[in-house]
Amino acid sequence: MLDRITAVYFSPTGGTRRAALLLARHIASRVEEIDLCRQEAGQYTFGKDDVVLAAGPVYGGRLPALMAERLRACQGGGARVIAAAVYGGRAYEDALVELDDLLAAQGFRVIASAALLAEHSIVRPLAAGRPDAQDAAQLADFGARIAAKIEQGGTDAPHAPGNRPYKEWAGMPTAPQATEACDACGTCAWECPAGAISPENPAQTDAAKCITCMRCVAVCPQKARSLPAPVLQMLSQKLAPFMEKRQENELYL
Repeated sequence: MLDRITAVYFSPTGGTRRAALLLARHIASRVEEIDLCRQEAGQYTFGKDDVVLAAGPVYGGRLPALMAERLRACQGGGARVIAAAVYGGRAYEDALVELDDLLAAQGFRVIASAALLAEHSIVRPLAAGRPDAQDAAQLADFGARIAAKIEQGGTDAPHAPGNRPYKEWAGMPTAPQATEACDACGTCAWECPAGAISPENPAQTDAAKCITCMRCVAVCPQKARSLPAPVLQMLSQKLAPFMEKRQENELYL
């Protein structure tokens, strides 16, 4: 096991962070965290002796554009990196190869890649409870193999699946709405990665800025935010077939 790893993640509802840390803690004994969801997320510089795990959620088969923007403020400096695209049980499509490419462009050396499962951020029954004990056992083994590769000086890049050019994804044409239970506490506005919610009037969401990451829904103390009911119903029906079979993590070393 290595001494230290830095987990850099964009995890609006916590699933990506849980999956990333589950893997990171089997690579190194000490895990430092950088949360790219924070609106004040700044520039970070790494060096060739650093080991990083970069993890992001999959939206429509792609990385969130906001995460990609914030990763471009990170300078790899030759640091070794494990790329992790975390998806909710439908498909990760081009997100993992997009993450690999982005990290390489920022000067990181990609030495491992993974498509990891976490509970779907909108349709919660999909991949419910993931990552679970079975995932933990699998990632413990994968983490040990990554650590061994690093200790042995391995630098060859994995070949993650995906298409270039990446699939088109314009985002979801909807945004969470506040209900009458909203007491205007402002938590959603402070926590919104995109700054799409007004602190003065938290019931208002700028749909042009919203990335439908569901963080506002997850952090609301009053459970007073949700997507419109017709949208939730449509998504539940669309994703229902993916609930019939357990998806597995895909690991590339």
